[in-house]
Amino acid sequence: MSSQLAAPDDIVARHEDVAPGARAPLIVTEPLAAFLDRAGLGEGEIQARPIGEGHSNVTYLIEREGSPPLVLRRPPRPPIPPSAHDVLREARLLQALSGAVARVPRVLAVCAEEDVIGAPFYVMELIPGCVIVASVPRALDLPAQRRRIGEEMIDALAEIHGVDWRAVGLEGFGKPSGYLERQLKRFSSLWEINRTREIPAVELVGRWLAEHLPSSPPATIVHGDYRLGNVIFDPDPPARLRAVLDWEMATIGDPLADLGYLCMMWSQRGDPEGGLRKHLAMVTRAEGFPTRAELIARYEQKTGRSMHDLRWYVTLALWKSVVFMEGNYKRALAGATDDPYLKAFGEGVVELAEQARAVAFGEVDFGG
Repeated sequence: MSSQLAAPDDIVARHEDVAPGARAPLIVTEPLAAFLDRAGLGEGEIQARPIGEGHSNVTYLIEREGSPPLVLRRPPRPPIPPSAHDVLREARLLQALSGAVARVPRVLAVCAEEDVIGAPFYVMELIPGCVIVASVPRALDLPAQRRRIGEEMIDALAEIHGVDWRAVGLEGFGKPSGYLERQLKRFSSLWEINRTREIPAVELVGRWLAEHLPSSPPATIVHGDYRLGNVIFDPDPPARLRAVLDWEMATIGDPLADLGYLCMMWSQRGDPEGGLRKHLAMVTRAEGFPTRAELIARYEQKTGRSMHDLRWYVTLALWKSVVFMEGNYKRALAGATDDPYLKAFGEGVVELAEQARAVAFGEVDFGG
């Protein structure tokens, strides 16, 4: 799992170490150590470092004596849009799924109080393995294993969508009807909060989505950000997806939204390299990786659920990404993050909005 460098003010020992008017830290080691002591998770000093490729909720590797390595998830620094970055909700979902077929890490402790590190957080087990972003592990970088990677992505998604969410205690986690309508309403409202400038394509695509709303199949758990960069694979053959991460966008809703998003993020051989494609991982262009049509066919075979209105679901995924990334860009402008990716994404948001418009109006063929 990749790591990042912490900024000098990200980790402090005590809350009193923060100067008046300074940014709030992300990790406060002494009260965190006391919390972990009470949870029976190791002893002594804490070593903490940021990990992962996420640009939203903050993930830290926590190491101390007497415990296997731990993973801590907390919200980013403010400003935070309403209802976003709810790590306690994320922890609840992971705990509910721990006894189901879905491949998720085990939650070890949850802290709802903000006085420990300055925000709610939870701690989970570290799943060893690799996240496939820019390259495939050498032992898996063969056509047959690449195909298995794609098949594992679909199989794990089918498992998630097959969980009886009521039986695992997720009644009330989300409303089973009206998911797509709520998505449009929520992200339209988030756009008003997140936007830093006028981007006409965002409003245009929002109207198109509302005017072409499809009928949803029966509701399932929806991950909301299902892609290669949010799963962990065993680095040794045969290719095996070990865990699905980053559940902050999860809810109960239309499962085809997950498949549309995965297809939006899945580049294949023969795709043009400019425009939308330069924002996607190029790794899945290699020989052996399934095409989008093959991913869809396997999903239909595994679930008995037909993927329809692909262009609508892909457009929704693009449009939501625009709104979401504009919020992260706004945080970067406000100095709430040191992530260079977010700081450089201003023009990228405008470009993604134009690409969403092109897919919506049939100027780009994004089908299987």
